[in-house]
Formats: sequence, C-alpha cells, structure tokens
Amino acid sequence: MGGCDKQGFPMKQGVLTPGRVRLLLHRAGTPCFRGHGRRTGERRRKSVRGCIVSQDLSVLNLVIVKKGEKDLPGLTDTEKPRMRGPKRASKIRKLFNLTKEDDVRKYVNTYRRKFTNKKGKEVSKAPKIQRLVTPLTLQRKRARIADKKKRIAKANAEAADYQKLLASRLKEQREKRSESLAKKRSRLSSAAAKPSVTA
Repeated sequence: MGGCDKQGFPMKQGVLTPGRVRLLLHRAGTPCFRGHGRRTGERRRKSVRGCIVSQDLSVLNLVIVKKGEKDLPGLTDTEKPRMRGPKRASKIRKLFNLTKEDDVRKYVNTYRRKFTNKKGKEVSKAPKIQRLVTPLTLQRKRARIADKKKRIAKANAEAADYQKLLASRLKEQREKRSESLAKKRSRLSSAAAKPSVTA
C-alpha cells in the first residue's frame, strides 16, 4: 500500500527504485504532495521514495488481500465493531436501505456505544443525526420564507414611498424654477419697455 522511510519521505507508486528521487509533482490528486494553497496547475519538485521495499523503511502499510488457513493473532482473530457510523440522515438511509418514509432515529441505536464514564457509571452514546427533516425544521423553513417575503414586501413599499416623495420634490423644484424664470422674464420685458433717460 505504501509507507515512509526513516526521514519521513513517502513511498510513491510506480517509482521503481529503492531510494529517493526528486519528481515534478502537481496538486490535483497527486499522492506525496499536499499542495494546499498552491496556485491551480502549479507544479513543485518534491523528494519521494521509490516503491521497492528495503531495510531503510520505518513504516510499511499493508492490506490483507486473502485470508490464509490460520488467523493472525490480534489482527484477524478478533472482530472490532465500527466505532462510528454515519451522522447524516441521507447516509444512514443509504446504509440501511431505507425509504424517505422510514424513521432514521431507530437505526442509529444499532451503533450506539456503551461505556463506563469517569464516575464508573454505565452510559451509552449515539451520534446526533444531522439534516434530519422533522416537523420543527419544516416549520422553521416556512417561518424563514415568510419572514423573507415580509422583508421584500416592506422594502418594495418603502421604495415606492421614496419614489413618490422624490417625484413630488422634483415637481416642486420644477414649479419654483418656472416661477423664478417667469419673474425674470417679466423684469426683463418691463426694463426693455421703459424709455431710457438721456442727460
């Protein structure tokens, strides 16, 4: 499966050497290169170890492909239950092959853990189901949508009032301007009609 040498350099699949090589790696899905924060498409030269097993390895990860005649003590002779099942409601439905009508909460108890706490009391623990559709969540959703509609209606009403006020103010300005222009014209016409006094 993989592993690390004594300096912590990871083994890379397909590099057929027992030592280290420096390869030009890119971010997208490449093993041996944790490229968080790198630019898209950026490549970096990284030291990786070849996939041939030798003495200088500190960690070697293996997978049991085929079970033999005898059990491996501490590995295949005991069954360890899964400590944690899924939390998300849709994942629980998928695991137990449930329909939308079935109640998910009953099935979480199948992987409820029982243990003794620090006080020596026997307690049980199960994950809190997330994204569970209940009448309360539907009610909250309806309330949220109603509140949003109310806010939109209020904003529209305020905008209409503002437009009305703006139109009235503009009308007043136009009337004032036309009045001042009329006064100006009348003054000019009266000044033109008056005969000029010559000394």
